[in-house]
Amino acid sequence: MNTDIFTDYESNVRRYGLSFPTVFTKALGATVWDEAGKPFIDFLVGSGALNYGHNNPSIMAPAIEYLAGENILLSLDMYTAAKRDFIEAFVDFILKPRGLSYKIQFPGPTGTNANEAALALARKYTGRSSVMAFTNAYHGMSLGSLAVSGSASTRELGGVARHDVIRVPYDGYANQAFDSASYIDCVLGDPGSGIEKPAAIILETIQAEGGMNTASAAWLIEIQRICRKHDVVLIVDDIQAGSGRTGDFFSFEFAKIEPDIVCLSKSLSGSGSPFSIVLIRPDMDIWKPGEHSGTFRGNNLAFVTAGAMCKMWSERQFTADVQRTAAKLQRHLDHLVAKFPKCIEQKRGRGLMTGLKCRSQAIVGRVHDVAFENGLLLESSGPNRDVIKILPPITITDDELDHGIAILSQALQEQDND
Repeated sequence: MNTDIFTDYESNVRRYGLSFPTVFTKALGATVWDEAGKPFIDFLVGSGALNYGHNNPSIMAPAIEYLAGENILLSLDMYTAAKRDFIEAFVDFILKPRGLSYKIQFPGPTGTNANEAALALARKYTGRSSVMAFTNAYHGMSLGSLAVSGSASTRELGGVARHDVIRVPYDGYANQAFDSASYIDCVLGDPGSGIEKPAAIILETIQAEGGMNTASAAWLIEIQRICRKHDVVLIVDDIQAGSGRTGDFFSFEFAKIEPDIVCLSKSLSGSGSPFSIVLIRPDMDIWKPGEHSGTFRGNNLAFVTAGAMCKMWSERQFTADVQRTAAKLQRHLDHLVAKFPKCIEQKRGRGLMTGLKCRSQAIVGRVHDVAFENGLLLESSGPNRDVIKILPPITITDDELDHGIAILSQALQEQDND
């Protein structure tokens, strides 16, 4: 396969092309094919941007019809029929069944756009400048999002200083005995702590890039209580963990909390089309018209596909299938942990957002390479890149899931035999 054009002209910053040195041409469901016709099971799915699989017919059929009808594609924040239909679908099929009430902001196409808007609104609402963020967090690649991310290598990007961030331990960061929520409550309530009251606490319920670290329901409930006690805005970055990835639409549903602000992107469009929203507690929507802007707030094709995705959550069979698939994946991973103790330390994650913490970065690298050779796409995460991320589509068929796990098992077996 000819990849010279990429080597000659594409920036050195490219990553996935180097990790998967082939040229892909076609995709359907959980399978992608390269130019030679070789199939690959996709446990990467656009780093969580294709939760519903590639070219899901229930999502793409309305998009094809919309494109064929000479309908508007870009509308800034003007009113369009597609935007109205999306808002109605999101409210009727996602918010109302969960007893949630939010205003919806369209900040721009990407997850970092959503996080930047959320942080700016929290600062405007409270009049405070600092934000409390967690160890091993990842919130995006623009400056405000970089500042609240945990990785030193990530935060160094951009070349300018980033202040007004208070770094605190995530749930279970130091050890399971250390109660980081109580620590946060203590320092926010103690005028001698040297830590000023922040505008917001921003968190992921599962730290995908941070190594699939998973917050408990009890910890999330306590963080929400602390935020309300100290008048701090609670922002949940649900960009990768949301839109169905954990088995529920929102990753925080299992804890029965109601964040002040929720950020969604990645799989929100259901199709891979760039799209993000910020969900805002109604009394916090103090924006003035045009105060936060962006050219690509009105991606109408994404409105269409996102509306179709929302409707899927109204179907009992769909939600039951997602829960069943999540349980099956968890059983598969439990089996791998038990079978390969020389390679795997523990299973991480929840639902269909999972990972395997391995005993070294080298093991992960070799498993990645062998899996790719045998037709499986995987990536790593964690500050030491020693966690195998496993993100199959939530709509993956049993055969595709079993086949992907068999390839992963074979790759682990080769390392276990070394």
